[in-house]
Amino acid sequence: RSSDLVSDLTVRKIRQNLFWAFAYNVAGIPLAALGYLSPVVAGAAMALSSVSVMANALGLRRWKSD
Repeated sequence: RSSDLVSDLTVRKIRQNLFWAFAYNVAGIPLAALGYLSPVVAGAAMALSSVSVMANALGLRRWKSD
């Protein structure tokens, strides 16, 4: 059914977004804690991660039901 496919695609996007958010934090937190990441760069990375999550989620809008 169409609704099952939309549900599966939505869950897949949620998992992708969680993976990338986790990856950003795994990389960024140690760099920031060790002083290798300035607050400006950390803020930009956080904003970029939010934009990438939104762009990934908006990919669901391209889905068309049959």
